[in-house]
Amino acid sequence: MDLPPFLLDHWLAKYQFASPPIAYDLASSTGPKWTVGELLSLSGRSGLDDVTVSYAPPEGSRTLREAIGAFLGVDPAWVVVTTGASEALSVLFCLAARPSGNVVLPSPAFPAFEVMANVWGLGVRHYGMAREDSYRLSAASVLGAADGETVLALVNTPHNPTGAIMPSDEIGALAAALAERRVPLIVDEVYHPLYFDARPASAAAVDNVLVIGDMSKALSLAGLRMGWIVDADPERRKKIIDARSYFTISSSPVLEALATDALLHREALLARLQAVAEENLAALSAHMERVADILAWVKPAGGTVAFPWFRDGRDSRPFCEALAAKGVLVAPGDCFAMPEHMRVGFAVLKCGQFAEALSIFERTLREHLRE
Repeated sequence: MDLPPFLLDHWLAKYQFASPPIAYDLASSTGPKWTVGELLSLSGRSGLDDVTVSYAPPEGSRTLREAIGAFLGVDPAWVVVTTGASEALSVLFCLAARPSGNVVLPSPAFPAFEVMANVWGLGVRHYGMAREDSYRLSAASVLGAADGETVLALVNTPHNPTGAIMPSDEIGALAAALAERRVPLIVDEVYHPLYFDARPASAAAVDNVLVIGDMSKALSLAGLRMGWIVDADPERRKKIIDARSYFTISSSPVLEALATDALLHREALLARLQAVAEENLAALSAHMERVADILAWVKPAGGTVAFPWFRDGRDSRPFCEALAAKGVLVAPGDCFAMPEHMRVGFAVLKCGQFAEALSIFERTLREHLRE
């Protein structure tokens, strides 16, 4: 099939991998970067000399699954390791696919969701997240989008690109209502547990929920390409492991060893992210007040991204291009089918660098409007 252009990745690749790379990256949805040396120092490892470079079990090593289980508070037997959350999503769509079946997805959403559903022959039904309602995620809106052909529903919380969250009681009510229709609920938790108010527990222990997660976002280790599916249903889990075997056979034992060490010392990774994200979000909030005559936004409740928009409805891409020319990268809203918006990441840069980037952002914004 012809896949549509992945506009977000095209935009990021153009600037993030340029030589020299962009000076201030506010388009990234991840957290502060870590080196291999820093990860090894957390565990006291001097290297990876004892790791065998061979295959790993398709479900992931026992030690890695125990570390993921401890992170989410579930039985490690429920965990199946995947190549990032992207493979997790593809596996679940593949196994659910049937003629005339559909999956219920949020709008706006990470663009790969809909494309991957279509790749596996699934139709898509959307539930809206209204900015006038602070992008509230509700069980009623998801259920209202489902019909008799729905085979899966997905909730992304904290949500990309808005930073909205679905409260735990709403997730429980939604999962229970979907169970009556024999529809599993996927909860995408790649940003868990990065929240700015109350910190809810993972949904991994909720009946009729399959959690997908990874180490790219809240754990700030995108280069490990390590993700997971958590499923309490043993029969479905066997099918997930078979699908993973067909898709990628296994992870790299080298990456699994690094991932295990990182998860065992996750508090250090999460603490660095929380500190950077909270300080930079405060700076972003002050910035948004200064430019409130031009841009509007909903302050994110979790995650590492915000999704402001031009009040006059103009397409953000020309501004994003002008801003990139000044060395600051944000993602234009057309990457999410909402051209007046832009996605702003606030957790990669150190606080001083982030302040410098916002200064350039504001100056360029006002120059852009005068042109």
